[in-house]
Amino acid sequence: MTLSISEYQNWLHAYDIERGFDQVLPSQTLVHALEEMGEIAREVLYLDGYREDEDREGRRALLAAELADCMTFLFKLAYQFDIDMEQALRENQPKAYQRFPVEQGRMLIDRYIQRQRRGMERWLNDV
Repeated sequence: MTLSISEYQNWLHAYDIERGFDQVLPSQTLVHALEEMGEIAREVLYLDGYREDEDREGRRALLAAELADCMTFLFKLAYQFDIDMEQALRENQPKAYQRFPVEQGRMLIDRYIQRQRRGMERWLNDV
Protein backbone atom coordinates (compact mmCIF):
# COMPACT_ATOMS: atom_id res chain seq x y z
CA MET A 1 0.00 0.00 0.00
CA THR A 2 1.37 3.37 -1.01
CA LEU A 3 1.04 6.18 1.50
CA SER A 4 1.60 9.74 0.37
CA ILE A 5 3.23 12.29 2.63
CA SER A 6 -0.02 14.26 2.79
CA GLU A 7 -1.95 11.13 3.76
CA TYR A 8 0.55 10.38 6.52
CA GLN A 9 0.44 13.97 7.76
CA ASN A 10 -3.38 13.87 7.84
CA TRP A 11 -3.34 10.50 9.64
CA LEU A 12 -0.85 11.87 12.20
CA HIS A 13 -3.01 14.92 12.86
CA ALA A 14 -6.10 12.75 13.41
CA TYR A 15 -4.06 10.38 15.62
CA ASP A 16 -2.86 13.32 17.72
CA ILE A 17 -6.36 14.84 18.01
CA GLU A 18 -7.78 11.53 19.30
CA ARG A 19 -5.17 11.49 22.06
CA GLY A 20 -5.02 15.22 22.77
CA PHE A 21 -1.44 15.35 21.52
CA ASP A 22 -2.39 18.16 19.14
CA GLN A 23 -2.30 20.47 22.18
CA VAL A 24 1.49 20.21 22.51
CA LEU A 25 3.27 23.49 21.74
CA PRO A 26 5.26 23.59 18.50
CA SER A 27 8.41 24.43 20.47
CA GLN A 28 8.04 21.15 22.36
CA THR A 29 7.47 19.26 19.12
CA LEU A 30 10.74 20.74 17.83
CA VAL A 31 12.57 19.69 21.01
CA HIS A 32 11.27 16.14 20.55
CA ALA A 33 12.49 16.15 16.93
CA LEU A 34 15.92 17.31 18.07
CA GLU A 35 16.00 14.58 20.69
CA GLU A 36 15.33 12.05 17.94
CA MET A 37 18.17 13.58 15.89
CA GLY A 38 20.52 12.70 18.75
CA GLU A 39 19.31 9.11 18.59
CA ILE A 40 19.83 9.12 14.82
CA ALA A 41 23.37 10.42 15.35
CA ARG A 42 24.13 7.52 17.68
CA GLU A 43 23.02 4.94 15.09
CA VAL A 44 24.92 6.69 12.29
CA LEU A 45 28.09 6.59 14.40
CA TYR A 46 27.71 2.83 14.75
CA LEU A 47 26.92 2.26 11.08
CA ASP A 48 29.71 4.59 9.95
CA GLY A 49 32.23 2.57 11.93
CA TYR A 50 33.03 5.17 14.58
CA ARG A 51 31.65 2.78 17.19
CA GLU A 52 31.85 -0.97 16.91
CA ASP A 53 28.87 -3.26 16.65
CA GLU A 54 28.68 -6.51 14.74
CA ASP A 55 24.88 -6.36 14.38
CA ARG A 56 24.78 -4.07 11.35
CA GLU A 57 21.27 -5.10 10.32
CA GLY A 58 20.00 -4.53 13.84
CA ARG A 59 21.58 -1.07 13.79
CA ARG A 60 19.98 -0.33 10.40
CA ALA A 61 16.59 -1.30 11.85
CA LEU A 62 17.19 1.01 14.83
CA LEU A 63 18.21 3.82 12.46
CA ALA A 64 15.04 3.32 10.41
CA ALA A 65 12.92 3.55 13.55
CA GLU A 66 14.71 6.68 14.76
CA LEU A 67 14.41 8.33 11.33
CA ALA A 68 10.69 7.57 11.34
CA ASP A 69 10.33 9.01 14.86
CA CYS A 70 12.13 12.20 13.83
CA MET A 71 10.11 12.58 10.64
CA THR A 72 6.90 12.10 12.61
CA PHE A 73 7.77 15.06 14.81
CA LEU A 74 8.76 17.14 11.76
CA PHE A 75 5.46 16.31 10.04
CA LYS A 76 3.67 17.24 13.26
CA LEU A 77 5.53 20.56 13.42
CA ALA A 78 4.45 21.19 9.84
CA TYR A 79 0.77 20.49 10.54
CA GLN A 80 0.96 22.67 13.65
CA PHE A 81 1.74 25.58 11.32
CA ASP A 82 -0.70 24.39 8.62
CA ILE A 83 2.07 23.40 6.20
CA ASP A 84 1.46 20.58 3.72
CA MET A 85 4.87 18.90 3.61
CA GLU A 86 4.16 17.07 0.37
CA GLN A 87 3.49 20.39 -1.33
CA ALA A 88 6.48 22.03 0.40
CA LEU A 89 8.79 19.24 -0.76
CA ARG A 90 7.42 19.40 -4.30
CA GLU A 91 7.94 23.17 -4.36
CA ASN A 92 11.48 22.72 -3.02
CA GLN A 93 12.60 20.50 -5.91
CA PRO A 94 13.16 23.32 -8.44
CA LYS A 95 15.19 25.20 -5.81
CA ALA A 96 17.48 22.17 -5.46
CA TYR A 97 17.96 21.94 -9.23
CA GLN A 98 18.73 25.65 -9.48
CA ARG A 99 21.08 25.63 -6.52
CA PHE A 100 23.11 22.62 -7.62
CA PRO A 101 23.05 21.81 -11.33
CA VAL A 102 24.55 18.36 -12.05
CA GLU A 103 28.03 19.52 -13.11
CA GLN A 104 28.34 21.94 -10.21
CA GLY A 105 27.18 19.25 -7.79
CA ARG A 106 29.79 16.82 -9.11
CA MET A 107 32.51 19.45 -8.83
CA LEU A 108 31.48 20.25 -5.25
CA ILE A 109 31.44 16.60 -4.16
CA ASP A 110 34.86 16.00 -5.70
CA ARG A 111 36.23 19.00 -3.79
CA TYR A 112 34.51 17.83 -0.60
CA ILE A 113 36.01 14.34 -0.85
CA GLN A 114 39.49 15.76 -1.50
CA ARG A 115 39.20 18.03 1.55
CA GLN A 116 37.92 15.18 3.63
CA ARG A 117 40.90 13.01 2.64
CA ARG A 118 43.38 15.83 3.33
CA GLY A 119 41.77 16.48 6.70
CA MET A 120 41.96 12.80 7.63
CA GLU A 121 45.60 12.61 6.53
CA ARG A 122 46.49 15.68 8.63
CA TRP A 123 44.59 14.27 11.59
CA LEU A 124 46.37 10.92 11.36
CA ASN A 125 49.77 12.60 11.00
CA ASP A 126 49.16 14.72 14.10
CA VAL A 127 48.10 11.80 16.26
